[in-house]
Amino acid sequence: MEHDIVAAYLRRIGMTEPPGPPSVDLLTELHMRHLGTVPFENLSIHLDEPIVLDEDALVDKIVRRRRGGFCYELNGLFAVLLGALGFRVTRHAARVFDPEGSLGPPFDHLVLVVQLGDRWLVDVGFGRLTTYPLRLDSTEVQDDPEGKFLVTPAPYGDIDLVRDGKPQYRMETRPRSLDDFTMGAWWNSTSPASHFTRSLTCSLRTEDGRVTLSADRLIRTVGDERTETVLPDDEAVLEAYQTIFGVVLERVPKLRTQGGT
Repeated sequence: MEHDIVAAYLRRIGMTEPPGPPSVDLLTELHMRHLGTVPFENLSIHLDEPIVLDEDALVDKIVRRRRGGFCYELNGLFAVLLGALGFRVTRHAARVFDPEGSLGPPFDHLVLVVQLGDRWLVDVGFGRLTTYPLRLDSTEVQDDPEGKFLVTPAPYGDIDLVRDGKPQYRMETRPRSLDDFTMGAWWNSTSPASHFTRSLTCSLRTEDGRVTLSADRLIRTVGDERTETVLPDDEAVLEAYQTIFGVVLERVPKLRTQGGT
C-alpha cells in the first residue's frame, strides 16, 4: 500500500497524526476507530455492485468512496493497512455459528491475527462483536464493552470464539491469502441461503452503543435500550445513509426478494 493511500486510509478512520511503531495501544486505537467510522454493510449486494477482493478495488470503495463492506472487504483491507504500518498480520478463515449452534460453510468469515509478542485476534468485519482486539492465546475470560469473551480450543486445531457463553465463530489457525476467500464472498453475496442476500444492513459502533439502518428501519442501541424508527420514504433513507454513515447513494438499495436488483 503506497504512502499516500495509507495516509488517506488513516484520515478515513479519523487519524490525522502519523502513528508510531506497532504496539498494542496503536492496534487498539486503529481497531476502535475503524469500527466507529467504516460501516459494516451489505448494500452492494442489493445495488447490483460487484464484490471484488483485490487491494485496488477495496481502496476505491472503502477509502476513496467512503463506503463500508462485509468481512472479506473490511478485514481484507484492514490487513493491508496494518501490514503497511509494520504489523505482522495474517488472514484466517472462520465458520460462523448460527443461533442454533450449527456451523456455517467454510470460508464463511475472514478474521485477522496480529503478532505482537502475543497473538491478537482482530476483527472489524463482523458487525457487532468486540470493541478491542482479544488475546488469542489467553484461556481467561476477556472483558470487553460488548461482553465477556473466551477463546477456546476446537477440533482439528481450530479455535472457537465465545461471547457471553454463546459461540460466535470457529477459526482456522492456518494463514490464508485474500484470494482464498473469493468463493466465500461469492456464496455469501449470491446464495438464497445467505443472510446477506435476505437482509439489508448498514451499521456503525457509536460512543455509547450502535446505530443500524436496516432497509427503512433506523435502530439505535445504548446498553440494553433499543429504539427503532421507521423512515417515511426513500428520500429520508438516502439522507440517513449520508448523514449518519457517510454513505452517499444515488438510489435506495432494495432487497432482491422485494423486486430490487
